[in-house]
Amino acid sequence: MTGRAAEMRLLLPAGTTETALIDGISAAGAAPELMEHTPSADVEILEYGEPVMSPVTPVSPNGCPTPAAVTRAVREVVDFDVSVIDAGLTRSTAAPTVDLGGSPGTDIRDEAAVPDAHAAFDRAYDYGAGLPDDRVMIGETVPGGTTTALGVLTALGESAGVSSSLPTNPIERKRRVVNEALAASDLEPGDCAGEPLAAIAAVGDPVQPTVAGIAAGALESGTDVTLAGGTQMVAVAAALRHAGIDAPLSIATTSFVADEQGERLPEACERFDCDLIVTDPGFDDREHVAMARYCAGEAKEGVGMGGALSLVPDGEMDAVRDRLEAVCTRLGIDGDVDDGENESNTERNAGDGASEGDREP
Repeated sequence: MTGRAAEMRLLLPAGTTETALIDGISAAGAAPELMEHTPSADVEILEYGEPVMSPVTPVSPNGCPTPAAVTRAVREVVDFDVSVIDAGLTRSTAAPTVDLGGSPGTDIRDEAAVPDAHAAFDRAYDYGAGLPDDRVMIGETVPGGTTTALGVLTALGESAGVSSSLPTNPIERKRRVVNEALAASDLEPGDCAGEPLAAIAAVGDPVQPTVAGIAAGALESGTDVTLAGGTQMVAVAAALRHAGIDAPLSIATTSFVADEQGERLPEACERFDCDLIVTDPGFDDREHVAMARYCAGEAKEGVGMGGALSLVPDGEMDAVRDRLEAVCTRLGIDGDVDDGENESNTERNAGDGASEGDREP
């Protein structure tokens, strides 16, 4: 490792929601029985550089690896501390975790998607308030998370959009699911304004109250907080502001999310009084399948990717790209952009798929 991010810790709540199992909602795994392993694999890649216990390697059919690979590559160049929080994992992981007693989320079209949202927030708040760090970044990994983010934003009466893993965002499909979810909870858009935990309980996922609780506890104890992610973190920022927490807050994301969202992202950050940090990793400088797929609009963000990239000092991004190629090799991804080569990689990683909610088809 060539350097160290001064006094910075990445906190990574990881969890699952049955919302990801809705047909066409999540790209986090080729089959439901494998999808639930994705967050566990993500945290192993972040901690060890490759899956250890998890039976899946999150890679899209086109050869795009989970953003965990990018965050890991940054960590190999600019060292920083990581704490993984079990925020409702379905499958165990070899990575060390902080267990806050979270449970996996249900389908948001059920009457209650996160029945213990209030308790999860309180436990996370206590954890965040006790952190010794001066500065923290909070990321996330949860398949289906942009759909649950849209659900929470809609329940709060906020118009911010959400990202997608593909160049063409199937936002109407997500809106239909959210509308069904609101109806199942006997809610109309905006009914939960000022009551963010009610919104999460009805149409959210278990990672949201954990991220929001950690952020709230840390902020109110004087810790500097950056939400490391894309439009899912916009939903968390909205929840914090609706809870009356007005402390300074930043969102750090990638140029891939920013380019897709256009003016919607800075407008949302302005509305929720958040500083916006956007980092371009310069993937278009390399002829490598992983970086080419990001440039084509896949994945975009997740597992703290945007926040990690923001820690890279000037002149060191080329080293990050070098390390990403090395991580991809460990994950069984051949850098060749030839379609036939990509297909063979995907076959070796049977059942793989990109992870986290900003990676939805």
